[in-house]
Amino acid sequence: MTHLAAKACRIDLRTTRQQKSFIERGAAVQGQNLTDFVLSSAQAKAEMVLADQKEFVLPPAKWEAFIAALDRPANHHDRLARLMSEPSVLERK
Repeated sequence: MTHLAAKACRIDLRTTRQQKSFIERGAAVQGQNLTDFVLSSAQAKAEMVLADQKEFVLPPAKWEAFIAALDRPANHHDRLARLMSEPSVLERK
C-alpha cells in the first residue's frame, strides 16, 4: 500500500479557536503536525475504548488454563487490603 493510498480518507472537524490552539500546542510538544497528533490521539482512544471488545482465540490447552486461572479463588494479601482501605495521599488531610 502506498503512502497516498493509506491517506485516501478525510475526517473533517469543527473546533473553537481555543481548542485548536490547545491541540496545536500539544502537537508541537510531541514534535508532530496537527493531523498526525489528532489521528494518533484518536487512534489511541479508540484502541482503549475497543480493547474489551476484541476477541481472542487460544488453543484448547491454553484456554483451559485461562479458565482455571479465572476460576481460582483470589489470594488475600493483608498489606494490599490495608493499603486499599486507607485514604489515598490525595485524600489525607
